[in-house]
Amino acid sequence: MTLEKLKALRLENGLTQAVMAEELNISKQYYSQIERGERRLTYEMAVKISNVLEKTPDQIFLHTKTTERRHDVQPSTN
Repeated sequence: MTLEKLKALRLENGLTQAVMAEELNISKQYYSQIERGERRLTYEMAVKISNVLEKTPDQIFLHTKTTERRHDVQPSTN
């Protein structure tokens, strides 16, 4: 999980850790531990977090690389 992304999205939405915790019905300490990577994140909690941040779990928790298309490769002509 990209913890920096989780924190950035929270801040982007103008939310504090306390507000996130309240929305998730957990303690602020527990949420803080999630952001610091000190707690394992269950699928259920990942879904709850994504709902609060209005993103999909994939958008928040999957680390994906954009792939560049190679322009020097010519398509085959069969």
